[in-house]
Amino acid sequence: MGKWFEEAVFYHMYPIGMTGAPRKNEGTETVHRFDSLMKWLPHIKELGCTAIYIGPLFESSTHGYDTRDYRVVDRRLGDNEDFKKFVAEAHKIDIRVVVDGVFNHTGREFFAFQDIQKNREQSPYCSWYKGINFGWNSPYNDGFGYEAWRNCFELVNLNLWEPKVREYLLDVIGFWIDEFDIDGIRLDCADCLEFSFMEDMRRFTNEKKKDFWLMGEVIHGDYSRYVKPEMLDSVTNYELHKGLYSGHNDHNYFEIAHTIRREFDANGGIYKGLRLYSFVDNHDVDRIASKLKIPGHIYPVYTLLFTLPGIPSIYYGSEWGIQGRKEGSNDDLLRPAVDIEAALEKPDDPKLLEWVKFLGRIHAEEASLTDGSYQELLLTNRQYAFARKLDGEGIVVAVNNDENPAELRIRIPEGGKSYISLISKKEAVVQDGCICVTLAPNESEIIKFK
Repeated sequence: MGKWFEEAVFYHMYPIGMTGAPRKNEGTETVHRFDSLMKWLPHIKELGCTAIYIGPLFESSTHGYDTRDYRVVDRRLGDNEDFKKFVAEAHKIDIRVVVDGVFNHTGREFFAFQDIQKNREQSPYCSWYKGINFGWNSPYNDGFGYEAWRNCFELVNLNLWEPKVREYLLDVIGFWIDEFDIDGIRLDCADCLEFSFMEDMRRFTNEKKKDFWLMGEVIHGDYSRYVKPEMLDSVTNYELHKGLYSGHNDHNYFEIAHTIRREFDANGGIYKGLRLYSFVDNHDVDRIASKLKIPGHIYPVYTLLFTLPGIPSIYYGSEWGIQGRKEGSNDDLLRPAVDIEAALEKPDDPKLLEWVKFLGRIHAEEASLTDGSYQELLLTNRQYAFARKLDGEGIVVAVNNDENPAELRIRIPEGGKSYISLISKKEAVVQDGCICVTLAPNESEIIKFK
């Protein structure tokens, strides 16, 4: 048995959106919306998910990433007791809970920034932020300048070289572990964080809670710089995310296969042995159902999400094909309110929902999908087959992105003697050292061999 997160399938919840909470936090009252989030738990369990990534949760001014108070659950969602109950209910059904850690920047309403606004050069918090300069001004006319994340001046960059900032943030992490019993943190903007701060975090969380998961949001660059025993357990695999949709839109399985070969091939994959976090969409990118040119491609996309190397993640509602595209810098359409009971009564794509449930079950039952090596078996622009192998047995996966049926002859993986389809439960046809498979348009086959 590996660590829980190595075997996990994640469910990604963006609570401000999914509960229909106001996009601006202008009220003074706490509104208890966690009851509606609790209703998702049986569905998440039924999908085969074993962990939830939920966030952001810190009290904030708008979208959740402009933190006002790191120790309080956002009043638009509820209070600390509400979230404590949510975690306890998830734990009762063996689902771990991971939250967003927004440690690169704060909002302008955070106490340290407000102290600088009030006391200027005399503020003891001037060193808490990057680039505080009283000879400049900001777009908000503060009478001083500061560094902001990607020039979004509502997000003020923290100075993680300041020991008091590190001490404060580690204390916050300790508070969330002690108070709520969380199981991990997804680090927002990990590619902007100081490496030594992430190392401090690793040492701190190792002492606080065994098997505490640290995952970083990293978009570009060398993921292996982050994923190492002394730092993070995982990062977002944006490289694979891009391949999964464009490899279908361009009818080009070479793109996906090249990405996997580069990352995870048994001979020379640069991330071989690392557990990267796989996803087809999230709260920052267009929904997969809106991104694909051919709607039916969503089936092989999900097949690959669950069967290629990585820790699969589902973004709420995409398992039944919710649509949503960004409008400029507006992400609201990616983060809609959803009444889970109504949605499950009439899902947009019930067939897709059943397919995702099936894939979740297969992922839980077949150890090779977690720990197995990867071997490419067949590759054309429109058909792709590979094996995941563990201790002489495993899974063969074949997908077809063509609008026509395809006859595939897939070479037998080493060690295979019997071949049973996990979809039809029938024995696969084997001829001349090949597994013979016929795939309808957008169809997948998953074969167990031993």
